[in-house]
Parts: sequence; structure tokens; C-alpha cells
Amino acid sequence: MGQSNLAVEEPPPLQTPQNPSRKPTPAWRLFLAFAWTELLCCIFPLGVFASLAMSKFVHIPGLPRYDFILICCLLIQWAMVKSRLETIKELKVICVFHLIGLAMELFKTHVGSWSYPEFAYTKVSTAPLYSGFMYASVASYMCQAWRRFDLKMLRMPADWLMLSLAAGIYANFFTNHYIMDFRWFLGAGVFAAFWRTRVEFDLMERRLGMPMSVAFLLIGFFVWVAENIATYFSAWQYPRQVHAWSLVEGQKISSWALLVIISFVLVAWLKRGGAPRPENPPHGYPA
Repeated sequence: MGQSNLAVEEPPPLQTPQNPSRKPTPAWRLFLAFAWTELLCCIFPLGVFASLAMSKFVHIPGLPRYDFILICCLLIQWAMVKSRLETIKELKVICVFHLIGLAMELFKTHVGSWSYPEFAYTKVSTAPLYSGFMYASVASYMCQAWRRFDLKMLRMPADWLMLSLAAGIYANFFTNHYIMDFRWFLGAGVFAAFWRTRVEFDLMERRLGMPMSVAFLLIGFFVWVAENIATYFSAWQYPRQVHAWSLVEGQKISSWALLVIISFVLVAWLKRGGAPRPENPPHGYPA
């Protein structure tokens, strides 16, 4: 397959020919380069966490804390688009995921899975509007990583299968309060569907890769770490954290890994503008 659909909005990633005669790059340099690129991919999530931390110590008379966080999130989003750190197409992806996340927040807070106990003018029923940005952060990270690492997927499952799994995962977040929780069956389905899928990325003029399922789990783990930071700053509260903060249950890693799969499918679909995927591209499916 040729150029990405985003080529009009952003310059293509630097492509440097491989030189088989050069010396191997030390592992520590690869690690530092990977960590730095990951940090750049997390600009939006880091901005959201900075807003959460700042809201604990900055109190503006007449402005509730949740409203202050929402204003900060909107300003961060505006700055990223204005500075061209995010494209308009990526902004659309983030907005869609914001709405998907907000819908789940409204339901989950209604049934008591977690809560936002403070008052806010921008609170809709039981969830503040800023809560959708927590999910938008995942989509922003994925858009940034897709572009900065020049991600390509090899041996991807069929579109209908990925969309069906994503829809089933999202529905299970709602239905598990009334019927059996199918997360482990869905996880097994994802593992089977992506068994042969590999994600490749550029790092220091090298092409590296890993199994797609491992990437889902790693991102899910780090989102869980971020969730612990967010709850520490009282972004929201689980029932067991009402009286004192404690670590979020480890089983939430599986929930976040499944949510990452939804964001992956959504980002992949919307980056192509909803167009059908071409058959058998020679070098994998680009961003």
C-alpha cells in the first residue's frame, strides 16, 4: 500500500535506508530513544495529569475543581491542534472517543462502579464532562504513536472481525452488570484473532516489532498505572477509595487492555476515513 490518508495534513515520516554494515545500536540507546518517543506520544495525557495535580493545589473562587480541569483539557487540546502536534483528522478521532468514554462514564457512575463526588457546573447527571478526556487521552496517545513510530500492522484480522470484537467489548462494559461478564471470552477471542498479527515501528533508523497482543497488554498495564495516579489526585473514586486512597485492583488491567483494543480499531478505521482496507498490501497496513 502507498501513502497514508493523512499525508495531506502532515509530512511523511523520515525513511532512512537500512545499512547492513553499520554497528549494532546499543540496547540502552534504543531504550532511551523509545522512552523519549513514548514521552512525546503522551503529551496530551501528561497535560491532563498535570491539570489533575494542579487542581489539588490551585483553588479559584467560584470555579469548581472539575470545571477547572475541563478548561485545562480544552486548552491543552486547542494548543496541540494549533501547534500542529495533532491534525484535524486526529482531533476527530479523539472527539469520537471522548463521546464513547463519556457515555460509559455516565452509565458506570449511575450503577455505582465509581463516582465523582464533587460539584461542577459542567457535570451531566453523575459524570463531569472532563471525564471523557481520560478516554480521549488513550486515543491521543495512539494517534501520536501511530505517526511518530510509523506503525505498520502485518497480517491483520479482517475488518468485520475487529469491528465485531470492538463492539462486543464495548457492550460487555454495560451488560456485565446484568448478565455474565464475558471479558475473558472476549480476551481469548482477541488473542485468537490477533495471533499472527505483528506491529512494526521505526526507532533510530531501525525497524523493530512485537506481537500485537503483547502491545495491547503493555498499553493496558501503563494505562492502569496512570489510573492509579489519577485516583490518587481524586480524579474519580472507586468505592474502596472513599475513605482512603488505595491501589486500583490489578484485574482492571484486563479492562484497560480491552478498552485499548476499542481505541485501536477506532483509530485504524477513522484514520482510513472508514474506507475498506485494501487486500494484501506488500508492507503491512500503515497509519
